[in-house]
Amino acid sequence: MPKDVPPRWDRRMQQRLARGEAAALGELYDRFASLVHSLAHRVLGDEKAADRITREVFGYIWENPDAYDPKQGSMRSWVARITQGQAVARLRQAELGRGSREELEQKVRSANAAARADYIVTSMPAPLRAALELAYFKRRDYRQAAADLQISEDEARRRLRLGLQLLSTANALPQEDAAQPGYGPREYGTPR
Repeated sequence: MPKDVPPRWDRRMQQRLARGEAAALGELYDRFASLVHSLAHRVLGDEKAADRITREVFGYIWENPDAYDPKQGSMRSWVARITQGQAVARLRQAELGRGSREELEQKVRSANAAARADYIVTSMPAPLRAALELAYFKRRDYRQAAADLQISEDEARRRLRLGLQLLSTANALPQEDAAQPGYGPREYGTPR
């Protein structure tokens, strides 16, 4: 299945979930369970906690299908936002009382940035991701990446620059007013 989910699919999926179609939840789970689990694991660093978050996220979606608004973005983004919010809330609970408040906030910021970076990389178009992977994992410069990808050097530079620009947004703090109704509290993006 393609990673880029068409908006029409998003709307149909929401309608099916709202009608209570268990098959729709199964299809949604098949498509996004690995994303949910990997984001939760990235934040929490714990397999069992990531499993619990995965169950909670899909439980929330099943109980609140109308919380998704296709006008606010893709279902994939919505599912990722719920996951990140739940995982960060769980991290805060687990770390409460361990160290200072500043240390806790630093852990939360680091976990958030890492989860956002993972999501950005898995969501970016394949040509950008391929160029970044060559540069990062194989230490290729833009000329070598161009040769490996059989594209012009200008195109390789463009892909690398755009990929890095997207990735640089992972460290940006979410805007206070960015959360929309049904997308969780403004502070962490957790389900209501």
